[in-house]
Amino acid sequence: MEDASINVLILIGLAWSATSRARLGKALACIILVPGFATLWQGWEKFNLPVAPEPVPLTLAGAGALAVTFTCALILMRHRAHSGSLTRAAFLSARNDALANVAIIGAGLLTAVTLSAWPDLVVGLGIALLNAGAAWEVFKAARFEGKVAA
Repeated sequence: MEDASINVLILIGLAWSATSRARLGKALACIILVPGFATLWQGWEKFNLPVAPEPVPLTLAGAGALAVTFTCALILMRHRAHSGSLTRAAFLSARNDALANVAIIGAGLLTAVTLSAWPDLVVGLGIALLNAGAAWEVFKAARFEGKVAA
């Protein structure tokens, strides 16, 4: 949902004025935070009732998603510094998804070995921090865009 929202808004916003794109960039920074908050909420619930996820589906889902997100990140990599916060948001979202999927695969493998909920909890916290960092980068780029446009 986050990826679809970001990409649709970017596609719409590319034709907007620089000031409007800067505002949209700030909104995109907030949207990037949504999965991080969801991950923190799930982490809190798992911390209170630590049940290990099924390692095989976790690992396979991470591997399948990695194939798609890594491809998207590679395509967007050459455009990550163009058009300010919008392309930055698209690239960081894809990059974060790819990195998260690598971590999810690792969590699945560690869970298979340990039968513990902790690998999944640690990866969830890492994903939340990764998204927070990306949101901050996009917000800074949007703020700069807004100053330049004014």
